[in-house]
Amino acid sequence: MSENGNGLVQLTKKDFTSDQEVRWCPGCGDYAILNAVQSFMPELGLKRENIVFVSGIGCAARFPYYMETYGMHSIHGRAPAIATGLSVSRPDLSVWVVTGDGDALSIGGNHLIHALRRNVNLKILLFNNRIYGLTKGQYSPTSELGKVTKSTPMGSLDHPFNPLSLAIGAEASFVARAIDTDKKELTEVLRAAAHHKGSAFVEIYQNCNIYNDNAFDFVREQKENRLYLRHGEPIVWGEKGVRLRPDGSPEVVGASEDGLLVHDAHAAEPAHAFALSRMTQQVIGATPMGVFRSVARPVYDELMAEQIDVAKAKGAGELAALLGSGDTWSIS
Repeated sequence: MSENGNGLVQLTKKDFTSDQEVRWCPGCGDYAILNAVQSFMPELGLKRENIVFVSGIGCAARFPYYMETYGMHSIHGRAPAIATGLSVSRPDLSVWVVTGDGDALSIGGNHLIHALRRNVNLKILLFNNRIYGLTKGQYSPTSELGKVTKSTPMGSLDHPFNPLSLAIGAEASFVARAIDTDKKELTEVLRAAAHHKGSAFVEIYQNCNIYNDNAFDFVREQKENRLYLRHGEPIVWGEKGVRLRPDGSPEVVGASEDGLLVHDAHAAEPAHAFALSRMTQQVIGATPMGVFRSVARPVYDELMAEQIDVAKAKGAGELAALLGSGDTWSIS
């Protein structure tokens, strides 16, 4: 480890690789995500002791063991809550949450939406494989309608969540999507999330080759179905593009047609990002990837710090003084 002329710490991928044996199933998409994150971390220019990974329960939750940083393998669904406490009490840290579709959107759904609406300064990576992998193949909140699993032998009756729509509806200030096998695009998304001030939500399509293999082959194997979003540029892929009808629904047209929808990741209102999140493979024949939304909003950590400073200035910062103030009495 060394420091450059700007005072940033210079590390390598090896510096972020722990000595723990990586114990995921051979072929699991988590390996590719781990590789991308370890390769990206040196870009932060931070000391490893200033980076923390917090996870819940699930296959993805083993992630902190494999990062040579501080980390916590916490409680099922509660990683955002624990990370919130860490972020507001230690604003000097770079706090990352690693979770899965079951962990974050089922038992942890409440914690997730409130961390996003508060705009806590943390980065949430949601590994979405549309299945419960650790508990051996039950359907999850993102499994498609009719999904046959061990817990739904006649097909799931649950309508699935759209994670990005959920995050945008929860007022997330940064929302993005990537896929495990596209290291270049995943790294670009991680970079954008890391530099965002506030909550950053990143959905990562991740293949579970044991219990839900080929779930995302429509974008994994068929790259022409990936629609890469670029701020300020028309929304096109291959020879196709998107234009909005008067009712706001998308219309697939030629890439050279007039009136193509132009991506605005910084739009103040979330309607644009939400409309993009609804443009799925089934709707337009392509899957948007990249940054859907990135807007500036007051950050929870900073707002709390301001209140603490005001309280201290008024002399209300001492615990003993607070306990003895107001309507109190002594018993002798």
